[in-house]
Amino acid sequence: MSLLIHSMSELSCLILPLLEMAGCRRIVEVGAEFGGMTSLLADYVRRSAGSLISIDPAPRPELRELLQQDSSALLVERKSLEALPEVELADAYLLDGDHNYYTVLHELAITFGRHQKGGAHPLVFLHDVGWPCAWRDLYYDPDSIPSAWRHPYDWDRGVTLDNPELIEGGFRGCGFWAAALREGGPRNGVRKAVEDFLTVCGEPLSFRLIPAVFGLGVLYSPAASWSEKVSLSLAPYDRNPLLEKLERNRLENYLKVIEFQDREAERLVTVEQV
Repeated sequence: MSLLIHSMSELSCLILPLLEMAGCRRIVEVGAEFGGMTSLLADYVRRSAGSLISIDPAPRPELRELLQQDSSALLVERKSLEALPEVELADAYLLDGDHNYYTVLHELAITFGRHQKGGAHPLVFLHDVGWPCAWRDLYYDPDSIPSAWRHPYDWDRGVTLDNPELIEGGFRGCGFWAAALREGGPRNGVRKAVEDFLTVCGEPLSFRLIPAVFGLGVLYSPAASWSEKVSLSLAPYDRNPLLEKLERNRLENYLKVIEFQDREAERLVTVEQV
C-alpha cells in the first residue's frame, strides 16, 4: 500500500508561501511521521532565522536524526494535548497528529485559546479534513481517548468511498491505526471537529478547505494583518470542484490497487496451501 500519496509535504507548495506571506517565524508541528514536512519546515525556519517545534509521541529514527542535526528545531516527545499548553506560542501550527474528533477539537481549543489571551492571530493548517477522516474517527491509541468521546472501532477492517460502514479489505491501518465502525454522526471526524469548533471558539475565523491529498484545512482570523493576502492566495483552491474530482479519481484508483493487492495475497495463500 506504499503507493498512496498522503504526506502533508505534498501540499508544501501552498503551505510554505503562506507561511512567508504571514511572516511566520515560530512554527509548531504536530505529527511528523517520517519527517517529510518536517525537513521542509526546518529549511524554512533556518532561512527565516526562526524556530520549529515538532511534537510527536513516537518519533521514528529518521525524524530524530533529522532534528538532532538542527539547532533551530526541537523535538517534543509527548502527545499533542499534553505538549500544546506548554510549548512556546508560535506564529503557525501544522496539526497532523491523531485524526479524530476529540483530539482535533481540543488541539484547536488549546491553540486558539492561548492566542486569544495574548491578542495574537496564528495561522493554523490541518491535514485530513477530507476523506476518510472528515466524518470518521481514526485512532492511533484508542485508550488515550476518553470513553465518552470514543466511537466503537476496529483495527482490521477498512474504509471505502460511499459506504459509512467498515468493510473487509479497503483502506486500512494494518494494525497501525483503527477506524470508527461508522462514518458520520455527532463527534466523529476531523472536519466535524473543525466545524463544531467554529461555533464555540468565541471569535470569527476563516476556514479554507483545499480538497486534495486527504484535504488541507486552513484556519485564521480575519483580524490578522495578513489575512487578506492569505485569503486571496487560497481563493482559487478553496473547495475547488476540479480538485475535488481529481482527489476522487485518485482515491478510486488507489482503492482499486488495494483490491488487486488483496486478491493477489489470497491467491498466493491458496497456492501455498496446495
